[in-house]
Amino acid sequence: MNALDGGDRRLNPRDPRDQHTAHYEAGYQPRNYRDPAYSQDHGYSQDHGYSPDHGYGTYQQSDYPDRQSRPQQGPDVNIGMFVGGVFAAAVVTALAAWLCAWIIEIIATRVTESGNFGVWNPMSQDAYWFAAVAFICTLLAGVLWYLLRLGTPSPELFFNWIVGILTAAAVIIPLALSSHLWVGISTAVEHLVIGLPILSMVGMVGAKSIINQ
Repeated sequence: MNALDGGDRRLNPRDPRDQHTAHYEAGYQPRNYRDPAYSQDHGYSQDHGYSPDHGYGTYQQSDYPDRQSRPQQGPDVNIGMFVGGVFAAAVVTALAAWLCAWIIEIIATRVTESGNFGVWNPMSQDAYWFAAVAFICTLLAGVLWYLLRLGTPSPELFFNWIVGILTAAAVIIPLALSSHLWVGISTAVEHLVIGLPILSMVGMVGAKSIINQ
């Protein structure tokens, strides 16, 4: 009995632990057993024309140079919207200049009629002249903004500086060079009323006319 347990297991034909006698046990399968009916060779080899690259292995990005994005020519500005906005800003600036000059003329007329200060006429030009100047200056400011957008890296910055300096000069020069103090003050006020709308509206119109990429 001990010989059968510790000796050669092939002496026991019914021992299921012996791979040489496993075929006597129903349902028992030895290790590394594979059913012949489920072998992986069903006529479907891995090289039936289905290579991993699927015929696209030779693709190179350099073969398609036309699909690369090209730099846009000119500034990214909606021209129609920009021109319309600048024209509207010119109308508003002209109206503001005309209104300011008209108010100064009314004040000068009332002062003259009172007779306390004699004839008081602080206006160097009439209201329509200032309105025409305001309209033309706004259009020129629009052209300036577009040129800065076309040729500078930060057009808003340069535009604000240029218009701000010109406005300051237009206010200071009449005060310094006018022979009559009140004429210089009224002219400086008119120039300030013209410069401030140009500085604010033209820059805003340009910013709103930029096309978002």
